[in-house]
Amino acid sequence: MKNTNEFDICIVGSGVGAGPVAHELAKAGYRVGVLEKGKWFKETDFFKDEQLGRHRVFRSQFKDERHTLEEPNGDGTWSSETTAQFWGGNIVGGASNFMSGYFHRLKPQDFRLVSEFGEIEGANTVDWPIGYDELEPYYTKVEQLVGVSGKVVEHPHLEPRSTKDFPFPPTAEHPVAQRFDLACRALKLHPLPMARGILSVPFNGRLSCEYSGYCGSYGCHSGAKASSRAALLDNAVAGGNCEVITQAKVYRLNTDEAGRVSSADYFDKDGESVRVLATIFVVACYSIESARLLLSSTGVKHPQGIGNSKGQVGKNLHCCAGGTGHGVFKLDKLKEFEARQLKIRGPFYNRALQDWYVIDDRSVSDKPIKGGTLDFVFDPPSPTAETAGLKWQGDNLLWGTPLKQKIKAHFTQSKDFKFEVFCDWLTNDECYVSLDPDEKDRWGQAVAKVRAGFHPHDEKVAQYLVDRGVEVMKAMGADEAWGNVFTSPTSNLVAGGCRFGNDPDTSVLDRNCRVHDCDNLYVTDGSFMPNGGSVTPTLTIYANAFRVADRILEEMKVLEPRT
Repeated sequence: MKNTNEFDICIVGSGVGAGPVAHELAKAGYRVGVLEKGKWFKETDFFKDEQLGRHRVFRSQFKDERHTLEEPNGDGTWSSETTAQFWGGNIVGGASNFMSGYFHRLKPQDFRLVSEFGEIEGANTVDWPIGYDELEPYYTKVEQLVGVSGKVVEHPHLEPRSTKDFPFPPTAEHPVAQRFDLACRALKLHPLPMARGILSVPFNGRLSCEYSGYCGSYGCHSGAKASSRAALLDNAVAGGNCEVITQAKVYRLNTDEAGRVSSADYFDKDGESVRVLATIFVVACYSIESARLLLSSTGVKHPQGIGNSKGQVGKNLHCCAGGTGHGVFKLDKLKEFEARQLKIRGPFYNRALQDWYVIDDRSVSDKPIKGGTLDFVFDPPSPTAETAGLKWQGDNLLWGTPLKQKIKAHFTQSKDFKFEVFCDWLTNDECYVSLDPDEKDRWGQAVAKVRAGFHPHDEKVAQYLVDRGVEVMKAMGADEAWGNVFTSPTSNLVAGGCRFGNDPDTSVLDRNCRVHDCDNLYVTDGSFMPNGGSVTPTLTIYANAFRVADRILEEMKVLEPRT
């Protein structure tokens, strides 16, 4: 084993659950070590090239590491395959480098689903051990420090805010947003400008958005996107108290006879094992991998893995339920100026609907149920992939002039707009993480096995919302409109697996995200979330990590800061 490093606090991972802790502890003068499996890439490494998305360059390679995914076949049996779909970003800052930056807050009812809507048979839904009011100041802190652009407007489900508006004005909007607003108001809906974790103006050494169109799934060339690296880690490292160790594959947390974490072991780029000592340890390496690390870290006091004395580690995993839909506008059927507007590229759609965040419709349920959010968005440009899909006309392969004409029509005579539906994936006994007994990664470690069972209630809610999205597209004048519900797990937006709560029998973490049976270990990524809400969870993970950072600072006050 190579030489040992020593820090006041050691953080495993560098994404949105890690950045706030590193930033706040380093700012307070403590020596912070961040262990990141990937490399350090900067703005100059990100190019607006469809071949350079996260799926090709900046993620773990299937031959090196993967997951086992089990999904229901519909007949009581389960399929099983190895997959690399859950690797969001093998890079400093993690998947936050490649997010679209939809930064909705959760709402008060998201924290008390059982109290508000009652229990659902077959689901493990619980209320949170904290309420919205406790997290609200940290939502505000993220908006101001990490950088969120937007405009607050009144609507029936607007959550309480301590500030009247976002600190940065909205990002530039595509003309289709005006068409959307008119259609929604005619339907008596409440169109919302979408808050984005993307700078509309320069801030804190970062440039504003370049509006290239290559945003979601792509690294940000200007630093406008609120990734953990650009917004927090760059400054933490520059301050001198934070060290990010890259290409550090953490494979075990070691515990002493009292059950406290004493060190972390990682494989470096040469495959040699290195040990890190610290007083406090934080795990924030994505829900699936955080559960895997805790399960892999057995010891005298933790024979089934750290935090797993009640068998809860890996349980209550949840993805993001919902669906997608499209509206296609034939440009030759529009007025000339309308067609010209819809051809514009670069600015964001930036619209959402939350009129059905609570569904009170007797055709669906005899009582109000939790609904969700519809985000109206653009897919990132992918002309090569789109062109490849145009080569078929039914069962016939096209070539020559017919293919050229079809390609030309696709790119010049119509415009496709998209909506995405987000609703809760109810936690249940058949959605969890465990260690695969047979499959190993290139370091010889057991990979995570993900069983992704879903609750039928999710399908009902998602279908209702997809249908509403199609209605909006038609009201906008789309010539074709359709939508689909999905039941397979999303490749990103996975959370849970180390749920927080007051009862150690049903949770892994306490209300401050400290492991119940290991008092110097915290988990600060999305693992803590009992449910994902009906929005993307990134903003909430950021906010909670800042909240937990304050709790860790209180604990660290007994130590002399290292300057």
